[in-house]
Amino acid sequence: MAEAVRPEAWRLFVALAVPEDVKGEIEKARAELGRQLPRECVRWTRREQFHLTLKFLGNVGAERVPRLTEALRAACGGFPPLELRAERVGCFPDLRRPRVLWVGVSDQQGQLPPLQEAIEAAVKEYTAEQASERFTGHVTLGRVKEMSRREADILSGLASSLGTRFFGAWTAGEVHLMRSELSPDGARHTVLSALKLAGPR
Repeated sequence: MAEAVRPEAWRLFVALAVPEDVKGEIEKARAELGRQLPRECVRWTRREQFHLTLKFLGNVGAERVPRLTEALRAACGGFPPLELRAERVGCFPDLRRPRVLWVGVSDQQGQLPPLQEAIEAAVKEYTAEQASERFTGHVTLGRVKEMSRREADILSGLASSLGTRFFGAWTAGEVHLMRSELSPDGARHTVLSALKLAGPR
């Protein structure tokens, strides 16, 4: 008897793109931090991977992607384009115990959190990932691998000095459904669908 073929699964997430000029400014901050910390402390995010994640879905069957896309299109269609600002550097969970380094992203009209909530609701049946308890818009700069108390203190001082840094502003007119393919050289991200933000301002 022939062995059953397992359905193909894709690793997916939903995100907002970051313009190249803003990526360039974020990259400068990442370099400033990297020069002051040992190479082995942090796994730094590559420039091409800078984005604002709205929801990580994990593995989703490829055959479900068309229905997922339509659910996201319906969720996003009622929201207007977002006026976004990238500013300040921070850490999760906090500067004393840094695990993730980030640049904050916010919007002028306060529509980013409601959009994220709408996306959470739209993808609920397509993911086993838990809903975010508290959404904070951000671009990940790097993830801490191993850090001594002294290195954490250095990082805390550096992040504080970048706490008011402004990286740029832009209008986001669409949300992207992304596929992430893992490899020894890092993840490769591909846009599967661009979903318009076309609601009333």
